[in-house]
Amino acid sequence: MRLSLNIQIFLGVAAGVLLGLMFVALGPDSPATQQGLFLSGLAGNIFIDLLKMILVPLVFTSIAVGVANLRVHQQMHRVWISTLAFFVLSMAVAMLLGLAASNLFEPGKNLSLDLFHDAMRGFSAKQMSFSEFTTSFFHGLFMNPFTALAQGNVLAIVIFALFLGIALVIGGERYRNILVLLQEGLEITLRMVGWIMRLAPLGIMALLAQLVAKQDMALLTSLAKFVAVVLGSTLLHGFIVLPLILYIITRVPPLRFFKGAREALVTAFATSSSSATLPVTLRCVEQHLHVKPDIAGFVIPLGATMNMDGTALYEASAALFIANLVGVELDLAQQLIVFFTAMLAAVGAPGIPNAGMVTMVMVLQSVGLPAEAIAILLPIDRLLDAFRTMVNVEGDMIGSLVVQKLARLENTGHPSH
Repeated sequence: MRLSLNIQIFLGVAAGVLLGLMFVALGPDSPATQQGLFLSGLAGNIFIDLLKMILVPLVFTSIAVGVANLRVHQQMHRVWISTLAFFVLSMAVAMLLGLAASNLFEPGKNLSLDLFHDAMRGFSAKQMSFSEFTTSFFHGLFMNPFTALAQGNVLAIVIFALFLGIALVIGGERYRNILVLLQEGLEITLRMVGWIMRLAPLGIMALLAQLVAKQDMALLTSLAKFVAVVLGSTLLHGFIVLPLILYIITRVPPLRFFKGAREALVTAFATSSSSATLPVTLRCVEQHLHVKPDIAGFVIPLGATMNMDGTALYEASAALFIANLVGVELDLAQQLIVFFTAMLAAVGAPGIPNAGMVTMVMVLQSVGLPAEAIAILLPIDRLLDAFRTMVNVEGDMIGSLVVQKLARLENTGHPSH
C-alpha cells in the first residue's frame, strides 16, 4: 500500500527531528555529524532550489490568468478590496498581539548586554532611512519585466502580471490566444509542482535535521523569555486568532482547514520561505480547501509578497525587546510608529539584499534604537523564522477562503452554500 503524501511528509518531519537530535548527541566534530549535515544540506538545498525554480513561472501565470478570469466574472474590484482589507486587518491584529505580549512580559528587561558584546562585535547593519526605503520599495515595484523574471523579483512580477491580466480583459477576444497560452502554461507548471512535491518528505527531513542540529542552546537559554514571548504570540495568532476570523466569516471549521493546509504549513516551517512554499500553498488551497483557481491565483501570490502576519508580529516584538535591552522606554506614540513602520516593512523590500535584516533596521531606526542590536537577533532568527513563515503562509490561505466567501456574498446579495 502506497502511503499518502501527507503521511510521508509527517514521517519526514519525525525523521528529520530525530536525525537532528542524533547529530547533537554525536557532537559537531563527529565525522558522522559532518557527513550527515553535508548530505542534509545538499538534499535540503535541492528541494528549495526546485521550488524556487518553479516559483517565477507559477506566480506570473497564476496572477495573469487569475486576474483575467476574475474580470470576466465582474468580480475584480470586490476581490481586490476584500483581499487588501483582509491583509491589513490580519497584519494589524498580529502586531497588536505582539506589542501587547511584549508590554505585558517585558522580555529583555533584566538581561545583561555583556552577553551580546561578542555577537555585536564586527557586525555592521546596512542602514537605510525611511525615505530611502520607501523610494527603493516603489522603485522595485515597476521594473523591466524580463529583468524581474530573471532576478526572481516576485513583487515586480506580480505587478506586471496584474497589468497583463487587465490588458487581456480589456482586449477581449483579440488576445484570446495569449490567454489560452497562459492558461496552458499554468496547467503545465502545476503538473511540475506535483512532481516536485514527491520529493517533499525527503527535503523537509533534511531541512529539519539541519535546523535542530545547528541551534545554539546556550544562547537560546539566555534569550528564552524573548523566544517564548514571540513563539507564544505567533502561535496564538496562528492557531486561535486566524482560525477564529476564518470561522466567523466563512464557517469553515479550524480542523478542516488545518487538515487541508498541513502540507503547505509543514513546507513553510521547513523552508522558512513563503515564496518557496507558494507552489505547495496554491496546490493545497485549490485541491484540498476548494478555493476557485481564479481567486487562489490572485490572492495567494499577492499574499506571499504582501501579507506577512508572522513577520510583522516579530518585528514589532523585537523592537520592544531591543528597547528593553538598551534601557529605553517606548511611549505610546513611539509604539505607534513601530506599528506602522513594521507593517510597511513586513510588506517587503524588493531589490535589497537581506531584505529582512534591512527592514528590521528600519523599524529600530524609526524610534532611535541602535541598528547594531540586530546582531543579538541573528542567532535565534532561523528558529523564529520557521514559525513566523508558517503563520505568514497560513494567513494567505485563510485570506483566500475569506475573499472567496466575501466576493460571492457581495455578488449574489445573500450567503452562498
